[in-house]
Amino acid sequence: MITTTPEWISRSVSRLRSAAPAADKAVDKTPPKSNEKMPDKPGEKAGDKAADKTAKLAGLDKTVTDVVAKVSVPRSTHERLQATLRRGQESLSPRALRRLLADLQEVVAPQVSELEGGRRAQAVAQWYAKAEPEERRDMWLLMCEQFAPDATRFKSARQRYEAAAGTAEEGQAEISLRRALVSPRTRLLQRFSVFPEGMRFLLDLRAELLPLLKGDKRLLALDAELEHLFSTWFDVAFLELRRLSWDSPASLIEKLIKYEAVHDIRSWADLKNRLDSDRRCYGFFHPRLPNEPLIFVEVALVDRISNSITPLLDESAAATDLNKATTAIFYSISNTQTGLRGVSFGDSLIKHVVETLTAEFPRLRTFATLSPIPGFRSWLGKHAGAMLDRLDDKRRTELGRAVGFEPPQATHLLAACDKALELDVKSPVRQMLLECAAYYLGRELQEGKPVDPVARFHLGNGARVERLNWAGDPSNKGQKQSYGLMVNYLYDIKRIDKHRSLLAQGKVPVSGDIDSLCRD
Repeated sequence: MITTTPEWISRSVSRLRSAAPAADKAVDKTPPKSNEKMPDKPGEKAGDKAADKTAKLAGLDKTVTDVVAKVSVPRSTHERLQATLRRGQESLSPRALRRLLADLQEVVAPQVSELEGGRRAQAVAQWYAKAEPEERRDMWLLMCEQFAPDATRFKSARQRYEAAAGTAEEGQAEISLRRALVSPRTRLLQRFSVFPEGMRFLLDLRAELLPLLKGDKRLLALDAELEHLFSTWFDVAFLELRRLSWDSPASLIEKLIKYEAVHDIRSWADLKNRLDSDRRCYGFFHPRLPNEPLIFVEVALVDRISNSITPLLDESAAATDLNKATTAIFYSISNTQTGLRGVSFGDSLIKHVVETLTAEFPRLRTFATLSPIPGFRSWLGKHAGAMLDRLDDKRRTELGRAVGFEPPQATHLLAACDKALELDVKSPVRQMLLECAAYYLGRELQEGKPVDPVARFHLGNGARVERLNWAGDPSNKGQKQSYGLMVNYLYDIKRIDKHRSLLAQGKVPVSGDIDSLCRD
């Protein structure tokens, strides 16, 4: 069995602690003669001895605790590169770490061309593909700590820029500052993007990195660098909007099935229904990932705003007469690349789709979603009591009679909501649930943004909360997320900027119906 250094020290401390009392007892077994006195140091008493012994043990405890704490703190790559032996949970040995660092440095060596740097980066990527998770983490740490910006150069450039402000030298000073901000890590990541599968490699690397950021803050710099580069590389100017149809390549259709995140595609018949004549499916594609949709949207062409997902997913339903279609319903929008988290192109996707649809179907006037409310049920579980406190005496009494408890408590309301689909149109519980959902979507903000993830996406893209739909999604998933409720977000193309401005001021854009349900 392998024993780590902290474990060995802790075990030794335990032995010392247990040995000390035993030693005391062994000495006590030989009592002094009746006419003898225990030898004392001048001025020392028995109590002083005990205190001295306790102090020594306390000192030993502190020393060992300090050593254990020191050993437990992860060493930086700077320390590990100077070391001889691997310590504790470290994966790569110092020698292997130095070899990997040399390989990474060769990728960005000044005398190396872009193509040769890309070839060397590809060799590192091949090592990475075979590496264990902890070995990959070591590479991330090297990229964070060994390829950081030159702090001295940056400080000097910043001081020069500040001194040059308002003078003829300001432009040149800004250029110097910008160059100082470009870290060797940036150039390293750019070289990885050169070889054919390099973009795929970097996306997968970030997807693997993201879940570990909370536990290891040292990795934040690498994540920030990747997000910044992706925001440039995946700018909408470089993306292509393409329609996916039943005639698209099978490999592309399979990805549509794989990445569908809102309403699972249950069968080929289900898929064919979503690609029928009255449907459209579009995706954004990047030239370096030609057969990989980055985000896609499924659209139903209908004659009014939809209030239920059931007819839209009904494989046996007849196709809508396109001559009568006036409304485009976005009923599923799915991001496919975890590595692109934080890189937003949803707004651009929707705008492009609206333009494409309008060109093909000039009669279309309304563009809206039929969306889930994934965070509502869990939110209400925590805030039901606060929502009850908002009721006046009359409403509280009516609700109490409906749930069978007066005055009603949070647990009573939540238990009644579990049977939401059975509630009558005039039920006080149903009315209360709608009001809670309207408040959740129209008033509840965290750091100035809607707490619901889907609401955050659509409202951030300039939509407004238009209408709540009772039993919009009666499936098990719909009930677990939001008691079966769904919501329509309306994209009024002429008011998108206005809606964004309202949200920036901490005001959620909502329709009159939603506003009245909030009951402020």
